[in-house]
Parts: sequence; C-alpha cells; structure tokens
Amino acid sequence: MVETPSGKQAGDENFPVGSWLLPAHLRPHVATYYAYARAIDDIADNPGLTPDDKIARLDQFEKILRGEDAADEGLDKARAVRASMVAMGVDLQHGIDLVTAFKQDAVKLRYETWDELIHYCLHSAAPVGRFLIDLHGESKETYPASDALCNALQVLNHLQDCQDDFHALDRVYLPLDWMREAGVTVDALDNLAANTALRQVIDRCLDATEALLDTARALPPGIRNTRFAMEAATILRIAERLVIELRQRDPLAERVVLSKPRYLRCGVSGIWAALRRKPA
Repeated sequence: MVETPSGKQAGDENFPVGSWLLPAHLRPHVATYYAYARAIDDIADNPGLTPDDKIARLDQFEKILRGEDAADEGLDKARAVRASMVAMGVDLQHGIDLVTAFKQDAVKLRYETWDELIHYCLHSAAPVGRFLIDLHGESKETYPASDALCNALQVLNHLQDCQDDFHALDRVYLPLDWMREAGVTVDALDNLAANTALRQVIDRCLDATEALLDTARALPPGIRNTRFAMEAATILRIAERLVIELRQRDPLAERVVLSKPRYLRCGVSGIWAALRRKPA
C-alpha cells in the first residue's frame, strides 16, 4: 500500500472543500483532487516513515500524473485525478506541484525567511486555487489573487498547528530570521503559552498574511462564475476572521478555530459580497 491514510477528511479543513456553493457538475472533480491531495499530504506528514520512504512513495504519485509507468496497486487516487484533470482541461502541473511541496516537507524542517516560506506555499497551497480556476474556465489573470488567498490560508494553518508540527514532526514554519530578531528559539514552541517574543513573531506573520489578503480581495470580483465567486468570497472572509482570532488568542494555549456561528457568518457575508460584486 503506497498510501498512509491519517483519517483526516474535507470537514477537518479550515475552509469549505467542494461545498454546495460550487456548480454541482464540478464538485466530483473537486472531491477527486482533494482526495489526491489528502493522500500525498498524509504521506509527507506520517511520522512513522523515513524521508527516503516518503519521497519514494510520492515519486509513484508523480509518475502517474506525468503519464509514466508506476506501481500497479495503491495509486487509484493519482490515476483518478489525472483522468479528471485531463478530461476537464486542467493543467496537470497543479497536481505535480503538490508532490514537489510534500517532497520538500519530507526533508526540510525549517524556513529561514518569509520569502522562503512563501516559495513553499506557492507549491503546497497555490496550486489548489489554480486548479479551481482552470476547472471553472476562469481567466489565468486571477492567478495572483488566488495565489495570495491560498498562501494566506496555508500560513494561517501553520500558525494554528505550530506546536503540533513541532512536536510531531520537528517541523517549524515560522521564519527563523524573524525569530532571531525577536530573540526567541524554536524551543519556545514547547511552552504551554506563547511568550512575548514568540507572540511578536506570530503577529509579524499575521501582518504579512494581511498583506496577502489585501491582494486576495481582487479574486471574487475577478471571477465570472457567481457560485465560484461566492465560494472564494466565503473563504476570504474565513481567512480574514482567522487573522483576528489568531491575534486575540494563543495557538499554544488552545486550538484556534472558528466557532460554527462565526463560520456561518463568514459564509453569509461572503455570499452577499459575491452577489453584490461588480465583476472585473
């Protein structure tokens, strides 16, 4: 078996995955892409596998995406997503880039700068938005705004899971140069609460994330399909609210997630904003 399922599902994500907001005929393709992404992410995050084993398994997925021969068993999700993307005219690179990111996760445990972290996000998160844009037949001119939104969501997830990632995988996504400037080391992630210096680094990451969201706000008006625009606007609202929550709460002291009422308000606000938008 090539896969190592973690049990995580779409409902465990910060944002809606293939929700009822999207056109019904496209939701199965979104589900297929998500299943593929979940499978390779689980391999990269499995603490019981060696880096070499992770890369060998991920190589099998990449070979299928590239149309090359690979193992006969355990790669159904790779074959399904390739067939889906080819049928819908979606660039296969959006699946290959995810493999590149998760191979990096297998061997890279620290990020020196914010720019280095964003370069990782451009492979681990941005391809998801680009896949959806291609799937809906939207303009590639929306890529930059979509990239900004997906990268912001990735950073927010890193902040939510900063202690768990450190404990389970010795993986730290906080920029090391910012940590040095604040006078704090990764050992601070062992504490029951963020100290003043670590809080400074978290807030600096949130400042940079807000800059990404400034760019991302151009996405819903840039989308022609109203249902897709509603989904994008809802996800944008969720990201904006998570920034606020992470400023007010401590991800070391508690799991920072949106309450169901808050999540619902983000959805209503996003839908309303999309319906009132003036498409570019």
